[in-house]
Amino acid sequence: MHLFYTPDIQGDAYTLSADESKHCVRVLRLAEGAEVVLVDGAGGWYRCTIDRADAKGCRVRVLEKQAGYGKRPFRLHLAVAPTKNSDRTEWMLEKCTEIGTDRFTLLRTARSERKTVNDERLEKVIIAAMKQSLKAYKPEWNGMTDFREIVRKGSEPRKFIAHCGEGEKARLEEVYAPGEDALILIGPEGDFSPEEIALATEAGFIPITLGESRLRTETAGIVACHSIHFLNKR
Repeated sequence: MHLFYTPDIQGDAYTLSADESKHCVRVLRLAEGAEVVLVDGAGGWYRCTIDRADAKGCRVRVLEKQAGYGKRPFRLHLAVAPTKNSDRTEWMLEKCTEIGTDRFTLLRTARSERKTVNDERLEKVIIAAMKQSLKAYKPEWNGMTDFREIVRKGSEPRKFIAHCGEGEKARLEEVYAPGEDALILIGPEGDFSPEEIALATEAGFIPITLGESRLRTETAGIVACHSIHFLNKR
């Protein structure tokens, strides 16, 4: 199955973008009559056939439409401090998109070693992972956000902060119920500062542990994402 991201699709006929047309015709070598799938990133799934195999503007005809393809009964928002090595952040975004995440925010914290990111590149990583894993929903991308802002504006019903500091921390299965929308904060390599942990706790974030091992930031993001999915399938 060959899948293409087409956020502006409308009607029963569509012309792929120049990049997607080139990939379809020159890289995949798909010809007229071949079936492909288009997704709009908002749950729309379109089964199509190629009417004109043109590498500059591949034309397809919609055979079947499906709304809400792969829709889950919960939403997950991961807010993670980017790693010093940008490749590790990209890897985390890729894997969490494959598993299933609805919204990404990168946190600017007191101990962050990276204060800026390449938004365009990271969105491309997310789109590629969405297509590879055959998903019809593209995670919302918030980019870099100050820690205090996400703590202040976080509106999800269940809000958690994973950290390695002292104090009582719960396991996710103890404080999360299947079907709940959740926001999980993951800190930088040096962890959240005590002041940040206190600020989040005062704002209603529940301190959690992701296990006995001390995890890298990108590993913690993936573990948190997988844990929410696992708890929703019990």
